Amino acid sequence: MKYANANDVLPEELCAMIQEYYQGGYLYIPKDSGRREIRQTVYKTELEKRNRRIYVMHLEGRTNRQLGRIFHLSESSVRRIIAKEKTGYQKMKETIEQILPAWGIENRQIVQIYSSAWEINGFYVIKRYDDREQIERNSKIMTILSECGIPVADIVPAQSGENYAVHEDAYFLMSRKLQGSNISDRKDQATAYKMGCAIARLHRAFVKCEKEMEFWDNSLLKEMKGWVREVFCHNEWQIVGEEEYGKAVEALEAVYDELPRQLIHRDVHFGNFLFCGGELSGYIDFDLSQRNIRIFDICYFLTGLLSEETDDVFTKEEWLANVKAVIAGYGSICRLSAKEKMAIPCVMECIEMLCAAYFVRVKDTKRAGDACRIFRLIQNCESDIRAFAKDAGEAFLKVRYDSMYD
Repeated sequence: MKYANANDVLPEELCAMIQEYYQGGYLYIPKDSGRREIRQTVYKTELEKRNRRIYVMHLEGRTNRQLGRIFHLSESSVRRIIAKEKTGYQKMKETIEQILPAWGIENRQIVQIYSSAWEINGFYVIKRYDDREQIERNSKIMTILSECGIPVADIVPAQSGENYAVHEDAYFLMSRKLQGSNISDRKDQATAYKMGCAIARLHRAFVKCEKEMEFWDNSLLKEMKGWVREVFCHNEWQIVGEEEYGKAVEALEAVYDELPRQLIHRDVHFGNFLFCGGELSGYIDFDLSQRNIRIFDICYFLTGLLSEETDDVFTKEEWLANVKAVIAGYGSICRLSAKEKMAIPCVMECIEMLCAAYFVRVKDTKRAGDACRIFRLIQNCESDIRAFAKDAGEAFLKVRYDSMYD
């Protein structure tokens, strides 16, 4: 049997996708068995998902070189993908141009900063929503948080007096642009400590939001025992084993009723927390806010550090140091109970299984596999996480970082 170099016979994008699963060895590719059309459809879908991720990460500030390293592509291929994806948003840009007169804005420079958000003239941000209830809820959250002294973007009312404008069954909210940008040094423990403090301060302000408006009351435990389990059963427990699923869910169920619940952000990552001069300057994106266990936000942020597509991957030791710093920062503002600290590993594991089930459901096998990899990494770190959580709070980092808040 002849062997060929994949670089010589496969498109660069296909070769890069194969390298995500298998590298540096011989791979037998069988002859076509009549399912070529199905395979081509799957391949095309995977490429489309990857290209959308590349474009969003480009909007978040990643360079073409960084994206090339992350996705195993040349810089020229990255530029071509970004240019192609950008044309797909041209129609929405034209819609933004049509809606701006609702705020009396004529001279305009429109720059896309996210898949559903655009910067206007360097001073404003306009975001598109598909649901009236969601835009009204987010407007009220931002108003209440602002009254609590939390740095969120100021809403710019339309000339009609409403907080938002409507155009062709879509809703548009304009706000003043917050100073700052997404953090770049993700491994810095001082920044991790500040993120813990930032999450805690937001949680304190969220308590007031709950008193003034109603929110969706969600349960991580019910999700795990409901649709997440159904997805894994339908998948015949191939991606997550029934025994390892059961162990994590049983650990969560044993303490769940003793874990404090409140309104949480639900999407805590560096993209939604802005920093200026090394200090937190603003919170954005409350689209997923809900009532749930409050340590969900801490655990989601920490597991997210491991799932971010980057060429600067965390080592186990670096990540555990950040776990300790985040918990210490949170504990300096809002004291975590002993039950919460001990529940952190199983909550992390359940979050990653939830993510895996979601990606299985939307047929994103790459990201489902990534979530399972993180799930098992956390399983192997359970004792370390509990040890750090137990003594992270008040003693370890508070002295070291007290000067930041004098």
